[in-house]
Parts: sequence; C-alpha cells; structure tokens
Amino acid sequence: MLREEIAINTIPVGPLGIIPLSSCTEMGQKIDRYITNWRKNRESDLKNTIAFSGYEKDTFIIAAETPRFGSGEAKGLLKESVRGKDLFLIVDVCNNSLEYSMAGKPNRMSPDDHFQDLKRIIGAVGGKAKRITVIMPFLYESRQHKRTGRESLDCAMGLTELYHMGVDNLITFDAHDPRVIQAAPLNGFENIKPSYQFLKNLCKYEKDIKFDKDHLMMISPDEGALDRSVYFASVLGVDMGMFYKRRDYTQVVNGQNPIVAHEYLGTDLKGKDVIIVDDMISSGGSMIDTARDVKERGANRVYIFATFGLFTNGMKKFDDAYEQGLFTRVCCTNLTYQDPELLKRDYFINVDMSKYMSYIIDSLNHDVSISDLLDPSAKIKSLIQRYDSGELSNEDIDKLE
Repeated sequence: MLREEIAINTIPVGPLGIIPLSSCTEMGQKIDRYITNWRKNRESDLKNTIAFSGYEKDTFIIAAETPRFGSGEAKGLLKESVRGKDLFLIVDVCNNSLEYSMAGKPNRMSPDDHFQDLKRIIGAVGGKAKRITVIMPFLYESRQHKRTGRESLDCAMGLTELYHMGVDNLITFDAHDPRVIQAAPLNGFENIKPSYQFLKNLCKYEKDIKFDKDHLMMISPDEGALDRSVYFASVLGVDMGMFYKRRDYTQVVNGQNPIVAHEYLGTDLKGKDVIIVDDMISSGGSMIDTARDVKERGANRVYIFATFGLFTNGMKKFDDAYEQGLFTRVCCTNLTYQDPELLKRDYFINVDMSKYMSYIIDSLNHDVSISDLLDPSAKIKSLIQRYDSGELSNEDIDKLE
C-alpha cells in the first residue's frame, strides 16, 4: 500500500500550514498539490470531527512576504492567522536567482539573506503556532561545521539561534557533516539522504545497469563522502573505493587549502560501471578529477550522484568533461535552485524530491513515524529486484513512493 493511501489512525498535531519562502515557491506549490489531493481522496468518518477541522482545503499554503525597504532592510509579514497551526517553513538558502533593491541598485540574495528572511517569518509567527518545523534542504553554513583555528562555528550558531526562537524540529538533507547535530542534542533534527530517489531515477533513465559486484562499484571522491558510499555499497551488495585529497596546507586559496592530487584506495575498476556519490557539486573540480581518474583506471560508464548541484563556476567544465566521455550522467535533486540552463543538458537527471517531502510533512502532521522514509533500505532492495527482473517500466517507477 502506498503511504498516501494509509488509513487515518491518528489526529493531526494541529491544522496544517505550509510556508514556502520566496526561495522555495515552486517546491512549496508541488508539495501543496500532493497533500491537498491525498487528503481529499482519503476516506474516513473522522474527517468530519472537530479534531480534523481544516483537514481538507484547497491549499495549505499560508501567504508570507519579506518586503524590503529602500535601504535594504526588511520585515516578515504573514497574510493570515497561524494561531494553533502546525507550521512547516521551507527555505532554500542557496537560491541565488533572487534579487532585491538596495539604494536603487540590484543586490542578489545570499545564504545570509535567506536565513535572515527565515528568522523574520518565525518572528512574525510570534509564538502563536502549535509547532514550527523548518525544512532547510541545504543546511545553512554546513560547510563551516567545525573549528580548526581561530574561526567561527557558523552552522552551530545558526542552529542554536533557530531553536532559541521556538523552532521545534529542523529537517535537512545530506548535511555536509551530520555530527553538527551535537550543537543541539536536545532538539529535533533529521538528516535525510535521498539514496532511494537517486537509484529510482537512474533506473528510469538507464535500462542495462547490472547491480552486482562484478559490474558495479561505488566510489567516494574523498573521505568526507565515505559514509554515503558505504551505505550504497552495503545495500546494493557491491564493492566500493575511495579517493583522498592530498592538499597543500602551506597556502589557502578561495578559503581552503588547494588539492595537490587525488589518491585512490580500492579494488580494480576495469570494465565496471561506477557511481561517484557526494553531498554537493560546488565548482565541480573534485568530481571531474575523480571521474577522469576512474576512467583512466579502466572504468566503463561513470554516473555522478550529488544531492545539491550548485555549479558555482557554471556548466562549461561539465560540458567539456561530458564531450570527453568522462561521465555518462549527473544526477542532482531539486532541493536547491536549478538554473534553467542546467535542466537543458542531455546528461543531467533532475531528481524531483517534492513527493518525498510531501510524505514527510503529511506524516509529521499526523505525528506518525517516518522511520521507513529515513531508512529506505527495503525499498531500494525491492526496486533493484524488480529492475533486474525487467518488470519495472517508467510508469511503474513514477508511481513508486
């Protein structure tokens, strides 16, 4: 039985309210369509009771704005009451497509601007909501997660600030270092990895992959991504290898020590398809270097999985690498803003996470467990089994959770 068809057995925490900030307008609308449709089609006598007041609506989106003054200052503004509601605020701190006017000149929004807007909306709620859950797919300042000298701990400070403002739960995806939860051990924090969604989309676009240790191998581009590769390799029953970045610690370029070389640790890659998995593609240099190295070692097809495709230096580097045959596909989620030019690439697979996020919101509003959503091992094994048997069409894949 699909999750959206499960019978209603629990009373919602409160009337559902979804506030997608301007950085997540499209994602918020997709989520809203899923949940409104599910709730209209669920059959239950409970829906007519007072405990389920507002359970069926044309939209669960609560209009909110963060208008700017000419000086660049702003405020948070809600267009309707949120008293007693179970609120889910969605923000994409990496959306670099939005601008505001400051002193008559356009100013592009940075992660700091998006984070401040999130706090403004929480401030506008004013403690009147029943519960506040923040869904922040790319965790704010997650790359500044540990202190190695006289420097700030931005991610920990951001989390602490949100919890002090009354946020009950924070949901993020594939945090750069999940140990950042240590900054707030007594608060709700879910770090979700889209492993199942990656494989589901790969199975949709590639029909001749053999998911066994003789034909497929997982590769970690560095030690930081090792746990991701280990998970895939364990569930799929394949081998894995890894690279470690040898850096020049005598100098700093663009905020980090430059990479001198990528050293490989693992078994023979010759003739095998390879999946390189990491949390993000920033400039893309490390990912391209890794793809080039595995190809030189005799790998067959190379697939790249990255939860966040930021492509901070544009697409030319990847276009050139694709023309050179260094990789076959790049899979990234739509959890962060995607440039329209990116979606036009033949090699790019857009992994839509809106349905998955809808499951999470709908389940949490009902206060039911999301364990099966957090650990999709059983779903992955079922997916691969059906794929290997040849019984899985694209239409079947689209209907999967």
